[in-house]
Amino acid sequence: MLWGLPLGTALLLCLIALAQSLRELPEVTAFIRHHPGIAQAAPSVDSGFPWWLQLQHFLNMFFMLFIMRAGLQILADHPRLYWHRDCTPGTDWFRFQSPVPKGRVWTAKDDSVTLPTWLGIPGLRHTIGLARWWHFSMNLLWLLNGIAFYALLFSTEQWRRLVPLTWEVFPAALSTAIQYASLNFPVDHSWTRYNGLQQLSYFITVFVAAPVSIVTGLMQSPAISNALGWFGRVFNRQAMRSVHFISFAWFLGFILAHGVMIFVTGLRQNTNHMFGGVDDSSWKGFPLFVLAMAILIVAWFLASPYTLKHARRVQRVGAFMVGWIMGLAEGWDTRSQLTEKDVSPYFWPNGTMPNSTEFSDLVTDNFASYRLRISGLVESPRELSLADLKAMPKQEQITTHFCIQGWSGVARWGGVPMRHILDLVKPALKARYVVFYSLADGADGGRYYDVHTIENMHHALTILAYEMNGGPVSVLHGAPLRLRCENELGFKMVKWIAAIEFVHDFADLGAGQGGYNEDHEFYGYRVPI
Repeated sequence: MLWGLPLGTALLLCLIALAQSLRELPEVTAFIRHHPGIAQAAPSVDSGFPWWLQLQHFLNMFFMLFIMRAGLQILADHPRLYWHRDCTPGTDWFRFQSPVPKGRVWTAKDDSVTLPTWLGIPGLRHTIGLARWWHFSMNLLWLLNGIAFYALLFSTEQWRRLVPLTWEVFPAALSTAIQYASLNFPVDHSWTRYNGLQQLSYFITVFVAAPVSIVTGLMQSPAISNALGWFGRVFNRQAMRSVHFISFAWFLGFILAHGVMIFVTGLRQNTNHMFGGVDDSSWKGFPLFVLAMAILIVAWFLASPYTLKHARRVQRVGAFMVGWIMGLAEGWDTRSQLTEKDVSPYFWPNGTMPNSTEFSDLVTDNFASYRLRISGLVESPRELSLADLKAMPKQEQITTHFCIQGWSGVARWGGVPMRHILDLVKPALKARYVVFYSLADGADGGRYYDVHTIENMHHALTILAYEMNGGPVSVLHGAPLRLRCENELGFKMVKWIAAIEFVHDFADLGAGQGGYNEDHEFYGYRVPI
């Protein structure tokens, strides 16, 4: 990143020198004279910049501030990008982390990196739970603002400013680019018409980059990706993460270029247009511009301290805003099974391994003495050995694991369908939730657990897995028994399962948030997105 600064400066200087040299050529001079910058067939917009456009411009800036910072925080939890579905070390095309070390267990959580609190939200290492609430909540507001913008744009003449209506926009854009790069700027007519370069860049940002960001963000969800069947398999999570990042890079470049051009092409005129709604030489827009920038700067520096001080509040507000969407998505059909050739050559380990004499003894005797205790609000409590579980109807499935940190992997799982367990123990009518307890403690101490709705246990692809890729599940990946619930993110799939309890409510379990990571790291208890 630091090397990018001097390299970028050098490239910019070369670009300026090249553009100035080009403008000395008669052919280029004639080209610019013939295409001065604005496509002559482009219609004029005579209504200027109305109040609603000014307001939505500010709201868009405000929401994007949080979206981009929280998005960087999410990326920092698995700071690698891939094109293939699996995340095999060494296949990443972009990373801001060292290569995965060899000769030791290196978990996905070990791979997480720290961002400064002024850059990420909230900036501390592995605070993805809080970052996701910011990212999703602001995205929802940004999306609603965008829908309103589209509606107002196409119900007025303002769409003509952004949508090219003639092929002449392309030579006009090239001409404008040469003029800007040579530091001999074209005449500005943005009050009525954008020049070719402005029009194309705005069009791409509003009608290409924004929808692409939304779609690729949604396609990283297990519920959405799986529910879309073949579409989710082709446009897999890692490819979508990569395109999502490229879209982010476009937005970042656009914002930086846009900000620079506001100052170098006439601060007073530009602020009058967008903040004052007038096209004159007054200072009407400048104070409003200063006020808007002050709000953004204050919000920028308060976001991380506020989040760290009021983390549970951030979680609750986020759950209020987008939790209902996650609840709806949990019921979508998980149809996206894959084939043997899709199985990942590498499956990232994660979680805090069990560290007890009890578990060591189980490993020593190859889990012969293991007993799964099923109790709570059921008619027939059970205690089942691994042999008992293997004697039950077996289901196999090849599915994608979606980790909350961003990595994914495909494996063939074999085990007992949870719907069979439900038939066996007969939950009481007042049993609404199923709690899975692990043999392992969480990273901050205390037994790891997680809660699922009883409806989610009826999913066709929800199983208690004791096999992975044709052999027993390894100790590293959850032996002797782990949950597979394919419409949820990975942390919900408890490993090293010790017991299952059916309950009416989970308010008295842990901090009452529905799971260990929900309690300690502020994740959501329903996370199919």
